[in-house]
Amino acid sequence: MGTRPSHPARTEHPIDPVPPTRAARARPGAPTEPEPEGLNLAVLWGVCSTAAEVRELASGRRLVSLAVRTPVTPGRGRRATATGASASATYARATSVPVTVWDPPGWAEGLAAGDPVVVVGVVRRRFFATASGGRGARSEVEAHHVARGTRAQLDRAWRAATGALDALT
Repeated sequence: MGTRPSHPARTEHPIDPVPPTRAARARPGAPTEPEPEGLNLAVLWGVCSTAAEVRELASGRRLVSLAVRTPVTPGRGRRATATGASASATYARATSVPVTVWDPPGWAEGLAAGDPVVVVGVVRRRFFATASGGRGARSEVEAHHVARGTRAQLDRAWRAATGALDALT
């Protein structure tokens, strides 16, 4: 049995540009290929479904919870939905994505339903105890960047997201 080669020291950067290799599974003499480590990156451009909810924690940190409504777009090659509607009909549907903004800019606390926003962040899943003593879970986007939903801000957010993707190669 072969042993897996040691990997270079990990950097503190959240996206490691030097992934480990699949050398242990490769044919002898075959070139090794990078092993995918994954990527957690969310970019949303839409409108607020409801007004922002501002909370101040006992620690003094503030957070804003909001939901961003975005259109649902069909995947590549998808011809029809489960209900038999054409793929183009799914563009008319929308989904509301929960977003948390830690230590938000002042203007974000005043967001109202219908206000356009751009969000760049990561998907997080949080677990919590319910009132009945059970366990609940919630998935949301934790915003690293939030801006008013202008085309210029979308372009800026897209450049930030592209930079994160470029760091992978």
